[in-house]
Amino acid sequence: MDKVTIQVLPDGRVSRMNAATLLGKSSKTLAEWQRLGIGPKSFLVGGRRFYWLAELQSYASGQTPVRPLND
Repeated sequence: MDKVTIQVLPDGRVSRMNAATLLGKSSKTLAEWQRLGIGPKSFLVGGRRFYWLAELQSYASGQTPVRPLND
């Protein structure tokens, strides 16, 4: 696996763009996953979508199950 450099805020939040970089996806893909209710969990802060770094790492390693549709 290649080393990826992303920006992590002091509280452990990661922006959608940085989350997409970490997962090797586009930010549009993560937006679509959020709309469908699948993929890693995200949350809004001031109208912007963020992810917790620990959850992204867990999701990327396969330790976090994929959220099913209509959950």
